[in-house]
Amino acid sequence: MPPPSPSQGLSQLSQGGSGTGLSTREVGGGSCVVTLAVPARGVTRGQAHDGLGTAGSVGASLGLPQGSFILTEPLGSGTYATVYKAYRKRDTREVVAIKCVNKRSLNRASVENLLTEIEILKTIRHPNIVELKDFQWDSDHIYLIMEFCAGGDLSRFIRTRRMLPEKVARVFLQQLACALKFLHDHNISHLDLKPQNILLSAPENPQLKLADFGFAQYMSPWDEKHVLRGSPLYMAPEMVCRQHYDARVDLWSVGVILYEALFGKPPFASRSFAELEEKIRSDRAVELPSRPQLSLECRDLLGQLLERDPRKRISFESFFAHPFVDMEHVPGPESLGKATDLVVEAVRKDQEGDAAAAFSLYRKALEYFVPALHYESDVRRKEAIRAKVRQYISRAEELKVLVTSSNKNLLEKGNPARELLKEMAKDKPRLCAALEVASAAIAKEEEGRDDSDALELYQQSLGELLLLLAASPGTAGGLFHSNSLRWLHGKGIFILALGSGRTSPLLFQLGGSSPSQILGEPTNPAGS
Repeated sequence: MPPPSPSQGLSQLSQGGSGTGLSTREVGGGSCVVTLAVPARGVTRGQAHDGLGTAGSVGASLGLPQGSFILTEPLGSGTYATVYKAYRKRDTREVVAIKCVNKRSLNRASVENLLTEIEILKTIRHPNIVELKDFQWDSDHIYLIMEFCAGGDLSRFIRTRRMLPEKVARVFLQQLACALKFLHDHNISHLDLKPQNILLSAPENPQLKLADFGFAQYMSPWDEKHVLRGSPLYMAPEMVCRQHYDARVDLWSVGVILYEALFGKPPFASRSFAELEEKIRSDRAVELPSRPQLSLECRDLLGQLLERDPRKRISFESFFAHPFVDMEHVPGPESLGKATDLVVEAVRKDQEGDAAAAFSLYRKALEYFVPALHYESDVRRKEAIRAKVRQYISRAEELKVLVTSSNKNLLEKGNPARELLKEMAKDKPRLCAALEVASAAIAKEEEGRDDSDALELYQQSLGELLLLLAASPGTAGGLFHSNSLRWLHGKGIFILALGSGRTSPLLFQLGGSSPSQILGEPTNPAGS
């Protein structure tokens, strides 16, 4: 007899038995994070059980549908469910995770949570959300056949490394942001975001997978809820203090997860629940440790995510557009195409003799080649991409020398443009000061020790020169305009290239990221 349809299963599940919850504690690991209540009887890690096995085997006692799976080991158990690693008996022997729900242990709240989880996972598909492959049931159990994630969960990943480098945390944040963007576009709020509910696809080069949608809700941005959901360490203050909240609670949880990844523990880590509650109810702003040193963009995002007042907290739109999240350069199938288009244009500009434009385009292309290399899984294709990128880096380095040397010449002693600007500056103290700052910037650049100092001086000088340019009338203004723009154009390329490193550590910088740094795939979390 064929298994019942999902709709029949949901209908019968909603009318299922009632029960009371057990004393619980959270556990993590494997392909699932659940709440531990009682251990699975007769099962030990590493044992294998055939879905068509003899009486007493787990598969037989559970009555797995059509006996089509072989269970290998329990990944975790909770008040009403046990999750097993399993694989199909035929064909591909695909490895899956099967969540076996005991219908008799369900109370009204857990029925609602399970119904919501199934309904949501049935209708969504995304690379960064764990996949519900099938849903079946019998008189005693509900079976959720899900994607297996061999890399464990993010909590264990952080714990084994104590804390993550910013570039690694950023890769995970980008993937989490992709999942949240998808959910947000479908008016779904997760409401229980925490590292234990974020799975990793594999031990090496893992892809993040958002899991455990038991508390998830369909919520429009303006909807409010009043039922307490989630885990206290990751729960937004308004859920505890005001007892009503909206979708922005997920953004707070993202901030806590990012904080824990970077600093090794959540911001409200406490020895007791009373201490935790006091920290949650406090009005004090969340303080960010001074160490490790983080980029300005990273600290800015953390501050906006961990804003206690939801009205002042960063919005979803601003979060997705934030330069630290940088969703434009998330590794994906389109990364290589974007990089290739930019390289084609860079080569054209190079052939036309426009060194500054060609350099800028090569730099932008490299911003896409890095995620393209991270995304590519085929070893041969990856090496072919690397070989091409090495050529582009080499040419970009040559162009950098041309661009910077030509612009330095503009302000060298005896250069007509410099002498003209110097003459114009005689009775203009502000212009004279701006040129002095520019000279200091060039000196800093030539020292080659700290590009950030040179960048700051260039920005000061150019800002002042642009203001003076707008206010310069007559013939002198025209001369000033033509000569200054030549200088500004080249220096603008320098600032663009150097400044890009402030928003993305992976970008090609004039400061001199080596080919090995760029091509060594620093975004691979498993290699950290």
